[in-house]
Amino acid sequence: MNLDACPAARIFLLSHMRAYTSLAAHILGSHPSINGYYEMHLGYEDAAALARQAAAYREHETFKPGSRYLLDKLLHDDYVLRPERLGIADIRILVSLAEPARTIRSIVHLFAQKPDPAPYASPAAAAKYYMDRVRTLAAFCRTGDWPYHYFDAELLVRAPETLLPKLAEWLALDTPLSAHYEVFGLTGQARRGDTSARLLSGRIERVRSDYSAVHVPADTLRAAAAVYRECRAQIVAGARDTALL
Repeated sequence: MNLDACPAARIFLLSHMRAYTSLAAHILGSHPSINGYYEMHLGYEDAAALARQAAAYREHETFKPGSRYLLDKLLHDDYVLRPERLGIADIRILVSLAEPARTIRSIVHLFAQKPDPAPYASPAAAAKYYMDRVRTLAAFCRTGDWPYHYFDAELLVRAPETLLPKLAEWLALDTPLSAHYEVFGLTGQARRGDTSARLLSGRIERVRSDYSAVHVPADTLRAAAAVYRECRAQIVAGARDTALL
């Protein structure tokens, strides 16, 4: 038996930056049925993309024996998902949004620490990314035929005891998801997800970082909040099931 055989099913987590997606992916990727825990920076518009994904994963990791899923998270509009073109039936799509004020401040804080010129280091650029991405996710959910499940990102740190059983149910996992997770070979590396030391703890930290000192103009936050409310309502309305704050 080939223990490194690629699992037949896929999980795609569709979200945006600074929405606890690295934490979510590590919790999911620590389950024995799920491979993958980092952002692969791939698009999925045809069946060949699945082979590219499997090959990219094998560069760093080995598939778990008897596992069912390979996971990726898509956080940018550059990487498009067309589930109906992938040629497999077992695709689970999770969609998640975080509220805008803290998210935009977090994006600015992150990119302000990077060498110039850093994208999204200004409030205007960070807010534009956020609003564009949230609109893209709403359009995907509104116009696509593939079923998806939605959860508010903040649940992962505020009420994991509520969210994790939901995720396990949506993915038809035979054992529970745990608030403790593995630290993998690429955990914390640049362009793979969250690079903070907090992710290396191996458990959900309920105390969140404070970005309130990052100034974002009030009119920018109002515009982002309006986009969030409208798009979240559309996404929630079309979801197969939801986990909401």
